[in-house]
Order: sequence, then structure tokens, then C-alpha cells
Amino acid sequence: MTSAPVRRGEARRAELEHGVLALILEEGFAHLTLDDVAARLRCSKRTLYTLARSREQLVRAAVVRFFRDATARVEQAVTDDAPIRSYLEAVAEELAAASPAFFDDVASFAPAAEVYERNTRAAARRIGLLIERGVADGTFRSVHAGFVADLVAAQMVRIQQREVAAATGLSDSQAYAELASLVTASLVRPR
Repeated sequence: MTSAPVRRGEARRAELEHGVLALILEEGFAHLTLDDVAARLRCSKRTLYTLARSREQLVRAAVVRFFRDATARVEQAVTDDAPIRSYLEAVAEELAAASPAFFDDVASFAPAAEVYERNTRAAARRIGLLIERGVADGTFRSVHAGFVADLVAAQMVRIQQREVAAATGLSDSQAYAELASLVTASLVRPR
């Protein structure tokens, strides 16, 4: 049986992890020191060190949590009648929670950029599987699923690397919404 102090400790840890994530999603993290984070979360630096051994590890852990939680919600949002659209729109919705400062900081911090890149590759593989399934079951018109998936993956990487934001002014969330619209329209079987 778990004791009350252990449950309170776990609850406080979860509260702090959520607080770190909320803070960096809203403001980014390049400008934040551990002192800043501790002050904003009303805890000590020592307490933050129970979450991670360094500022860099704290940021990476928060970025991992963001993408892990977002991935789970995206997968729950996928519908059978519009798998590509629902998937990409769910990605757009999840990314809307993060500020441009967050994405700029992620792009310029290698450990966080690697996390975003790994998640982008996984999302591209998932899109490929959804396209293959849709072509096989007749939901989508006959296309080379590998080519379309590769094209989508290339655009997803451009979004992740902030190239789309620089070229168009679109946020990552807006870019995914546009990608969802474009890809869905191109795959739908004419009636």
C-alpha cells in the first residue's frame, strides 16, 4: 500500500513537471535559467534537480513529455472515415499549444531538436501507413503511397526545422492544418 507522503511527493513531482512544460510551451526556454524556473514554480533549485540533473536535461524531459502526450492524443483522434485529415489536424491542434518561441528554441537546442525530429519521422511513418491502408481499401484514389508519404514527410521535416515558418509566416500548427487540407484533397477518390 502506498503511503500518503509518497503519493503527495508523486503529485508534487507531476505538478512540477507540468509546470515546467507549461512554462516552456508558453515562453520558450532559451532565456530561462534554473533560478528563473524555480522562482516561477515556487520551488527550490534542489527540488528541480530531483526532476533532472541539469537545465538541459530538464528541458529535454519536458520536450519528450510534450511529444509523448501529444502523440497519444493524436492517435486517439484518428478516425476511420478521414484518417489523414484527422491525424494531421490533431497534430496541428497539439502543436497549437506551443508558442513560436518554444519552436524556435527547440530548433536551436540540439537535444530538443532531436526529439522533435524523431517524432516527425514517426509521424511520417504513421502517415505512410494510413495512406497505404486507404489506397488498399479504396478510401483513397490509387496513388503511389510511398511517394505521397515521402512528400508529406519532407514537408513535415521542413515544418519541424522552421523552414515553413520562415518561408510563409505560418506557425507549425497552421502549417500542419494546411498540409492536412492539401493531402486530403489530393487523396480523396473523385465521386
